[in-house]
Amino acid sequence: MDDPVLLTGAGGRVGQAILRHSGDRFEWRLLDREPLSSEKLPAGVSKDDVYAVDVTDEAAVEEAMEGVYAVIHLAGDPRPEAPWDSVLRNNIDGTHTVLQAAVDAGVEKFAFASSNHAVGAYETDERTPEMYRPDDDFKLDGEELPRPSNLYGVSKASGEVLGRYYHDHAGISVVNVRIGNLTEGHPPIDYERGQAMWLSYRDCAHLFERCVLADYDYEIVYGISDNDRKYYSIDRARDVLGYEPTDNSAEFEG
Repeated sequence: MDDPVLLTGAGGRVGQAILRHSGDRFEWRLLDREPLSSEKLPAGVSKDDVYAVDVTDEAAVEEAMEGVYAVIHLAGDPRPEAPWDSVLRNNIDGTHTVLQAAVDAGVEKFAFASSNHAVGAYETDERTPEMYRPDDDFKLDGEELPRPSNLYGVSKASGEVLGRYYHDHAGISVVNVRIGNLTEGHPPIDYERGQAMWLSYRDCAHLFERCVLADYDYEIVYGISDNDRKYYSIDRARDVLGYEPTDNSAEFEG
């Protein structure tokens, strides 16, 4: 594949996980609100491939989008406690701007970084903490409606719906990845929920690689490793994207 992949929010935790483990996989075009230091750039990416712009800047996003094959859209306010004015501007308006620019530029695939917070309110007092344990049968598989746990989750559910609209009306392929708990090296210690939704850096990179390379229409998948503890199903990610995670939080339990 010769055409570039645009990665927004490239300087953040998810973006850096992708670039550390898949930096040589694609021709990258990187976008972030802040200038990226050389340490955050994979080999082969020059300053000409980096755009320090806000995702609500329509003209700048359109310029970055020219000639792009696929988009991995990570940019936004990542704080679970983020207030409405911030998630409205950075997450909802920003996602709309990037999606519209992608459609106008003829981009083929759009991978949206959704979040476990889009469905966090399924974790009721009646279900927890048992749902975080290997022998519990409760699973979310992407067919359920959003049930956000905070305004950040509302913004991610809104991004999923925006993707549905642009897929149906413009034909762009869209996959929404409801990312779990991304940590480097090992899962959270003594935290059942974090272990159940752990996503390792290398599995994160592999999953988003598959979002670029696989064929799909409109999908919602869960982004976690192959944990023994899991209440998110990764069957759809396996079947549609060819996702084959390597890591399992159980390997780190004492």
